[in-house]
Amino acid sequence: MTVQEQMKQLRIIPVLVAETVEEGLRVCEQLCANGLPAAEITFRTTAAESVIREAARRFPEMLIGAGTVLNRADLHRAMDAGAKFGVAPGFNPGVAGEAREQNFSFIPGVCTPSETELALEMGFRLLKYFPAEAAGGITLLKAISAPYKHLGVTYMPTGGVKPENAASYLDLSIVSAVGGTWLGKGDPVTIRTAVEIAKAHPAK
Repeated sequence: MTVQEQMKQLRIIPVLVAETVEEGLRVCEQLCANGLPAAEITFRTTAAESVIREAARRFPEMLIGAGTVLNRADLHRAMDAGAKFGVAPGFNPGVAGEAREQNFSFIPGVCTPSETELALEMGFRLLKYFPAEAAGGITLLKAISAPYKHLGVTYMPTGGVKPENAASYLDLSIVSAVGGTWLGKGDPVTIRTAVEIAKAHPAK
C-alpha cells in the first residue's frame, strides 16, 4: 500500500514531539499496543532523528514519518533514518522538488488556494492543511478545496484537531486522515479512543 492508502485506513496519524529517544519509543510502543501503529515524529527536537531511526527498527509494522521537514537537510535526515514519509508545515518548492526527485512520499503544508495550486503543479495530491483550526477550520477547508476536488486532492488537517472535532474533519470526503497532536503523550486510553473515532469514520 502507498502511504496515502495506509493513512486512509488509519485515519488518525499521531504527531509526536519527543524530547528523548526513550520518550519517543515509549509512545510508539503504546501506539502499537493499542491499535494505532503510526507516528509523525517532528523535527522540533534534537532527539527526533534518533527516535525515527530506532522506532523504524524496533517497530517495522508502524507507518513512521518525519514532521516539520523545513529544508533539504531535514528531508535527507528523514529518509536516511528510515521514515516512510515526510510532512512540512508549509510549501517550500525546493524541499518539495527534492522529495519528488528522491521518490519520497512527502506532504507539503497549505492553507490558501495559491499554495494548493503550487503543490498541484508539482504533482502533489495529498496536502497538509495547517494550522487547521487557527486558519479557519472546516469552513475554510471546504472553501479552498472546492475548486480542486475533481483533481483528486485530499488533505491531512493538523493543528487544533482533537477528539472533540476530529470526527467532523474525518466525515469530509476530501480528508484522508487528520494529524493527532493530542496523542503525543502515548496515553493508552486516549489512543484507544482515537482508534474508536477512526473506526467510526472510515474514508469515503
